[in-house]
Amino acid sequence: MEKQKIILDCDPGHDDAIAIMLAASAPNLEILGICVEAGNQTLEKTGNNTLNLVQYLELNVPVALGSGKPLKRTPMTCAEIHGETGLDGFPFSLLKIKYHQQNAVELLKSLLDKNKDVTLVPTGPLTNIAELLIKYPETKKNIKSIVLMGGSIGYGNVSPAAEFNILCDPEAADVVFNSGLEVYMLGLDVTRKALVLPKVMKRMAKIHNKAADLFARLMKVFNENQLKIFGHSGAPLHDPATIISLLNPNVFKFQKMNVVIDTTGGPSYGRTNCDRFDYLHQPHNAYVAIDIDVKEYWNEVEKGLKRYSK
Repeated sequence: MEKQKIILDCDPGHDDAIAIMLAASAPNLEILGICVEAGNQTLEKTGNNTLNLVQYLELNVPVALGSGKPLKRTPMTCAEIHGETGLDGFPFSLLKIKYHQQNAVELLKSLLDKNKDVTLVPTGPLTNIAELLIKYPETKKNIKSIVLMGGSIGYGNVSPAAEFNILCDPEAADVVFNSGLEVYMLGLDVTRKALVLPKVMKRMAKIHNKAADLFARLMKVFNENQLKIFGHSGAPLHDPATIISLLNPNVFKFQKMNVVIDTTGGPSYGRTNCDRFDYLHQPHNAYVAIDIDVKEYWNEVEKGLKRYSK
């Protein structure tokens, strides 16, 4: 079976880490490269976290630093959930690997020039992807789809209207959703149902390998911080939804609809206005996830962890 070529674009982040881990062990996916931006923490910290993950998982892929700030708005981070490092909870060893010599946009272009039918998988703000599309619009011909974690049909998680990844850079999201590319949006409507409850922690801990150990330690801190800030008894595991949708398309149900990003700067700044019922009769520009099979979601996580050696 020919593997689906993907490029990860992330801001690790506890849930980004699990997404990377699942992608790296997936039998049907080939990671061409990993690009990093600021988001869950500053660029320096999310970059360092990505290198730590790549080294720990023994991946042989280029890691490139991208943007440290959004296209227009003031930068924001999420230290209250992801901690001072952005990936609190795991004692990584001394780093021995380095970043790719190209920045994220140049690496994206280079990889897309050499490969066709590539799926871009952003699990953070969409700044790198937007900058690519603005600077090198010709690369669109080699992009199969963009499968992103972000947005919400309903309410937000950092404002009444907006989800974090989109609010970090609404103008970048606007570029992506209006790119004419095939966009798949996995938002809070489905990811909030994938909770890392105590029974999930116990289930994954039984695997006893390096991946399960990483999962257990990271999710312990992730859960503690979610409980402290939001009162959640189990943290919603957002970002792996992108990878799981590629591993097993039956886990999610999508509906194509018109999505408009609010870039007005008002109280709904960053909202993904999803016209699910086609009130406005505008062109449908995104496939939006509207349902999730939670049981199969965790089955895919378990299978992904088990693919690692003891």
